[in-house]
Amino acid sequence: MIAGNLLVDRSGGDGQAVAARIADRALGTVAPEIQPAMAIAFAAHLAQYRVDAAAANLARVEDRRRRLREARRRERERFRDLPGSVSRATLDSIASCESGGDPRIVSSNGLYHGKYQFSLDTWASVGGEGSPAKAPEAEQDYRAALLYERSGPGQWPVCGS
Repeated sequence: MIAGNLLVDRSGGDGQAVAARIADRALGTVAPEIQPAMAIAFAAHLAQYRVDAAAANLARVEDRRRRLREARRRERERFRDLPGSVSRATLDSIASCESGGDPRIVSSNGLYHGKYQFSLDTWASVGGEGSPAKAPEAEQDYRAALLYERSGPGQWPVCGS
């Protein structure tokens, strides 16, 4: 009964202070000889509430991680097959030279983004949206292959040759 009152308190204040106020009010309404037993019961309810809240939070975190892993798997699957005749070895060589293979990198002048150092215009021309550095690595590989197939290695004047 007392723990039920705690569960509906959504004041956002300090949890221990809220629990102490609830306990004081509850204990003030019962006979003094029952108060120690009520205090012990309240502490047990509060401890169980904390365990339940932590378990629920852990379940939410695990569910979010599972959904994120699944989304990444779908992205890899979506861009698994490279278009055209460019090989992964060729793309790996270009990426290594352009960015050290880092899909999140942005050039110091802010003009080139991602594993293949796309300009935003070039990225958009091969169907990319937003910043390449924020796109999944598999998508960057796929769009680099599209660009290579369309324009050849000249899109990367130093690293493509």
